[in-house]
Amino acid sequence: MEKRATQGAAGQDELGEQLRVAMVRLYRRFRSERPEGGLGDAALEVLTRLHKHGPRTLTELSEADRVSPASMSQTVNRLTSAGYAVRTRDPHDGRKVLFSATAEGDAVAGAARAQRHAWLDRRLQALSAEDRAVVARAAELFHQIAES
Repeated sequence: MEKRATQGAAGQDELGEQLRVAMVRLYRRFRSERPEGGLGDAALEVLTRLHKHGPRTLTELSEADRVSPASMSQTVNRLTSAGYAVRTRDPHDGRKVLFSATAEGDAVAGAARAQRHAWLDRRLQALSAEDRAVVARAAELFHQIAES
């Protein structure tokens, strides 16, 4: 508890480190909550993006995940081979290829999202009302930091 109460620059550095560690661990735990199956984290993330945001080009997907187009090409090839995504020509620019989730891909992405959300909701519900209020306030502050 003393570490959390530390004031000054050293305390701010410590707080930042505590927050980074907690956020990374929470994100990893959240990502691990998904239906069993052959899709890895990268492929499931791309499939979820297609499910939520609709058709995207390889470049858009690459930029969103901050990976090379060659790496994203491998990921979308896995998704299309598995029947979770399809390639179509962009109706506005026939030179471009769009990737879209199939109905089966939408179902997989939706199930993964539902499972992750249910896991987090259960964890939050297990907290006391006071702790949930603290988490709610922290979420507001994290949103402000993310938007700054």
